[in-house]
Amino acid sequence: MEIIRLESADDPLFEAVYDWNYRWWGVRDGVSSAEVRCTLEHSLNRTRLPQTFVAVEKGRALGMYQLSMIDDLYCRPDLYPWLIDVYVAEAFRGRGVGRALLETVPDNARKAGLTELYLYTAHAGLYEKFGWTYAGEVETFRPERPKERLYHLAL
Repeated sequence: MEIIRLESADDPLFEAVYDWNYRWWGVRDGVSSAEVRCTLEHSLNRTRLPQTFVAVEKGRALGMYQLSMIDDLYCRPDLYPWLIDVYVAEAFRGRGVGRALLETVPDNARKAGLTELYLYTAHAGLYEKFGWTYAGEVETFRPERPKERLYHLAL
């Protein structure tokens, strides 16, 4: 397995990443398929954010994450940059894909010129294993999960 930076919408891996994002947050947030595709097309950067990273094995996309200056936690515009859209396809969960992805975050963030990152999640105990510090609860203003866990990573 390798972790690559996705740099082209023509890359066959792009369609898997697009599909995950549309089904995951596009549908949930009422965002059109075209808008999700456009968002992802503009995250294919080499020198600036956002950047998209994909776990790949035998030509198949297994999981992903993005480094971004913004997230959908609109009530906290004071926090940035973000680790967002950490995702492992269901068929590949439990095989170390998430670990492989998260282990590359600090190096890829440093290469992007970052000195810190934030993330928010419902997961407790996962990100601490990778050096993240729990910073407290944060309000999401979403009915399904009004509060989540906020984390910080100093690079």
